[in-house]
Formats: sequence, C-alpha cells, structure tokens
Amino acid sequence: MTQALWALGRGSGIAALVVLTVAVVVGIAARSGRAITLPRSAIAELHRGASLIACALVGIHVLSLLADPDAQLRLIDIVLPFVADYRPVWLGLGTVAVDLLLAVVVSALLRHRLGPRTFRLIHWAAYGLWPVALIHSLGTGTDAARPWLLTVAGVCILAVAGAVTWRVGANFTEFGRIQRRSAS
Repeated sequence: MTQALWALGRGSGIAALVVLTVAVVVGIAARSGRAITLPRSAIAELHRGASLIACALVGIHVLSLLADPDAQLRLIDIVLPFVADYRPVWLGLGTVAVDLLLAVVVSALLRHRLGPRTFRLIHWAAYGLWPVALIHSLGTGTDAARPWLLTVAGVCILAVAGAVTWRVGANFTEFGRIQRRSAS
C-alpha cells in the first residue's frame, strides 16, 4: 500500500505541474490581446477547467503523501513552509506553491466580491506559483534528476516561455501601432 501511495503522490504531483502549465499558458494567451482562433468563452473555460484539474491533482498529491508513512509528511508541513524534517527547502517550496494556489483559488471564488483590481492583484500570484511549483518538483522526490522528469520540466518551461514571448510580442505590436498613430 505504501508503494501505491508513493506512486500516486509522485504521479499526481507531476501531472499537476503539467496541467498547471496548461492553465498558465492559456491564462497568458487569454490576456495577450491577440486574436485567438477559439472563442473567448472557450479560452476562459479551458483556463478554468485546467486550473480546477490542477487543484484536484495537487490535492491528491498532498493527501496521498500525507497518508504515506514513508513520506513522513506532517500536517504542519502542508501549512507552514520550510519546517519539514525531509528536504525542508524543497518541500517548503511546495508548501509555498500550495499556499499561493489557495490564494488564487479563493480570489477566483470571491472574484465578484473582491472587485476586478483586487482579484487581478491576487490572481497574479499564479505567476509566482508556477515557477515555485516547478522548482519544488525538480528539488524533491526520488525522480528529481531522472531524464524523463527533466524532459517534462523542460517542455513545461518552453511552453510558458513561449506564451510569455508571444504575449510580450503582442504588447510590442500594440505599442508600435499606438506610436504610429500618435506620429501621424
């Protein structure tokens, strides 16, 4: 049973990183200002769906490792970063990622009560959440240095970097249009 919990914990953590990457990439694309072939509502649903799946996978990741006696994860380790007995820095980064994820989820649930500016400020925590989760996945666990995990992490990095580059390119394109209009 312990091996099954460990495998579930590892697998759900890696799957959470991949799905979280999809949510971040779609979120960046949705806010780029560029035309996308999918309707805006479909992009929003894809972002929301990927985010919810990532949350569920993170929940499975944490609960399965909490239930696994070999993982030696304590309840306090889930709430307070950097207090774990096992790899406190790396596990602490996972705790920070979970805390940021909770802030983003709560802000999304309370979006209409917070107002757009407050929601956006809190939601920007996702830009910190993703790299912290990535670093956590590369620094902890038994697969941290395995080529297949490094490949998955590399693909995730390339996807987010590509989305950021695409979005920044859209901003420069818009800036150029504004400059040309004001010069005329």
